[in-house]
Amino acid sequence: MRRLFLSLLLILGAAAAGLTAGQIWKPGAEQAPTPPDGADPVPNAGADFIRLNNQFIVPILSEGRVSALVVLSLSLEITPGQAEQVYLREPKLRDAFLQVLFDHANTGGFSGAFTDAANLVQLRRALLDEARLVLGEVVSNVLITEIARQDS
Repeated sequence: MRRLFLSLLLILGAAAAGLTAGQIWKPGAEQAPTPPDGADPVPNAGADFIRLNNQFIVPILSEGRVSALVVLSLSLEITPGQAEQVYLREPKLRDAFLQVLFDHANTGGFSGAFTDAANLVQLRRALLDEARLVLGEVVSNVLITEIARQDS
């Protein structure tokens, strides 16, 4: 019981710290680099990249207990000039992403070799499908920029 309480306290503390940091350092849209004169444009040069403000924390349950936590940071590749639309719909987007992440965890997606390329492709595809349901064709890709698993 004490371990569960400490795990939940850790989750709440991390979420509070993330919210505070996100509000202080709220990022704007990041532009892709401009190629030098005469060079071919880089792939997706016409896209903006948005880092979602807070990390996603996913508890992994085993025998009814939290046995691990997975922490992810996500970014979106979007149509240029659409950053404000993304930020306005971020709460709905985060809710949809959390459901995908919880489903992925409940089907064993964060067990074993959870960073296997095929496993991450499946997760990215599911996240992109949800992002498009919330934002439409504004989103062209979901990037997993950080991922870590902490076993208890």
